Amino acid sequence: MNPMLRLRLLLLTLMTLTGIWTEQAFSQGELEPWGNITGIRIDGQLMRFETSVRVFGKDWTSVKSTAREKQQPHYSRSGNVQIVSTRIDSLYIMEQLQDMQVGVVKLNAQCISHADTLIRGAFLSILLPVGEYSDSSVQLIDPGGPNVNGIATGIPNEFLHSSAAGIRFVSGHRQLEIKFEEPSLIIAVNEGTAIRVYLPLALGQLQKDQVVQKSFIIKAAGDIDRSQVHLVLNSSLSGRSFDGFGGNFRLQNPKTDSQVIVYCLKNMRVAWGRVEMPWRFWQPDKISDPIDSASEGKIHPFVKKAMEMAHTLNSKGIPLILSAWSAPNWAIQGRPKFRPGADGVWGNPLEPVNTSEIYKSIGDYISYLKKSYGVDISLFSFNESDLGINIRLTAQEHDEFIKGLGAYFLSRGIKTKMLLGDNSDATTYSFIYPALEDSKAMSYVGAIAFHSWRGWEKETLEKWANAASKANLPLIVAEGSIDAAAWNYPAIFEETSYALEEINLYIRLLSICQPESILQWQLTADYSPLSGGGIFGNDAPLHPTQRFWNFKQLASTPEHLVAMPISCDAANISCAALGNNSKRAYAIHLVNNGATRDVVLTGVPKKVKELHIYTTDKVNDMKEGPTIPINAGEAHFTIAGESFTSLMVE
Repeated sequence: MNPMLRLRLLLLTLMTLTGIWTEQAFSQGELEPWGNITGIRIDGQLMRFETSVRVFGKDWTSVKSTAREKQQPHYSRSGNVQIVSTRIDSLYIMEQLQDMQVGVVKLNAQCISHADTLIRGAFLSILLPVGEYSDSSVQLIDPGGPNVNGIATGIPNEFLHSSAAGIRFVSGHRQLEIKFEEPSLIIAVNEGTAIRVYLPLALGQLQKDQVVQKSFIIKAAGDIDRSQVHLVLNSSLSGRSFDGFGGNFRLQNPKTDSQVIVYCLKNMRVAWGRVEMPWRFWQPDKISDPIDSASEGKIHPFVKKAMEMAHTLNSKGIPLILSAWSAPNWAIQGRPKFRPGADGVWGNPLEPVNTSEIYKSIGDYISYLKKSYGVDISLFSFNESDLGINIRLTAQEHDEFIKGLGAYFLSRGIKTKMLLGDNSDATTYSFIYPALEDSKAMSYVGAIAFHSWRGWEKETLEKWANAASKANLPLIVAEGSIDAAAWNYPAIFEETSYALEEINLYIRLLSICQPESILQWQLTADYSPLSGGGIFGNDAPLHPTQRFWNFKQLASTPEHLVAMPISCDAANISCAALGNNSKRAYAIHLVNNGATRDVVLTGVPKKVKELHIYTTDKVNDMKEGPTIPINAGEAHFTIAGESFTSLMVE
């Protein structure tokens, strides 16, 4: 057994463990929209573990489980109950997670077989992180019950295979207990870096329309870190500039987009914008002249609205990225693909024989925008061409396209620069390398960009920061958010857990990548930061959510600041600092993923005498707190649990 998992198995009758289950003020189970519980919060501290539903096929090596982007789940909330419905093959699964009391949740799991199915088993799996459950004792509650010796699994490193009314893990700092309605099989496995527990939902043959339902009471407790936090600012070093928070304005919802766009532009500073070039509607026929058609009033409504959107942003002085998601049929190879084919490949390559016509069509669009709407486009890209949404390029083709279109723009006097990357995720950084190493291509590039859907590890994000440093160009997060499938279950947008994870990523991006802007996906009704107004079927009056206030608070960063180093000694607090020493303007952004903490900040320039503090959380909407005095470069203040806090000097 892994020495980090020196587990002591105790076969106990139900007992009380003195001092383990301490009373706290607040708790809440956190449920991902695909059905996995990630832990229970107590006073803001997340007692981490992760559940999933795992279905083993005809043998124990064939397994499918609930996970991000693996199924098509539906998420909703009713009061203190979160509900997820999903399916794995013919097994339809519904989970209901109910907050019961401090540190206690109830999980109801229902499985309905929509076909005669033979499986080894469908299990509720609970994964315990080794860092918090090393040296655990494993205690069976009321051991005994059905004979389970005949249920062989063959799962490697199984160390427990028994029947009981529940199981309890007790370590020095964390405790987790799962109890059942009746004695059940319990399987525990040492996976080296974690402990995994399997609790059966259904075993063996399932008949069509058979319904199986199980309930579990999950109880968590443990230490809550309330220790003082120390932040150290180094204002003597400076990095890349941050223009401010931006947004995507791709129009997709005619009935509800406008109200969100108007509200966001009126109520927050938008530093950058990204709009769509509806290319396939701009010039559907290769031989047609789109400028002549547009001048004669024969312009497609989608194109007209996209151009008007660009004009609205440009009139506010917002610099723009113009991106094409798809191309006219004549510009691509094969029939248009808006979903992956049977081979799993997305999108279409460009048609090489029409390269000159492709350049002219794009150039005509940008020229017409300038002439007819007065719009200057700063940067041009194909959206996620590394993946093929919906134009697909190889890394080398991306390099060649930048050189070709960049030279064409220059020949026509078009000032628009090329955007290097605009990648689907941070993980595909190698896509930009051929162009990055090509000095001719880079002469046409104005910025580097990626989307933040995946690839949040520090090492991955540093690849983009290093690329921007090497090119001496700005880095832009052209699509910012955390779940590319969330449009399938939009109720998640109103959960504090989603809002906190999203803003936490943004502050990490500010710190690690030092982007010129983070452009929210989107500041429209798609991924809306507002609720009501008919958005996602919600007919309540239009109103801002916690996510909107997070965005507004970040967007309130003073202008003309550059990244500055800041360190923090708390693992569950993310921080980023920006400043301008000559203007004596500074912003420090903190996301606290734990309990309320006292903070000591040092390193503030001595000429700065006070800080303004703002907090957004589940009850505060960018609420300004008492002014914080600074003495000899040191400030003392408190940050709330599960909060986004900003300190400003303007």
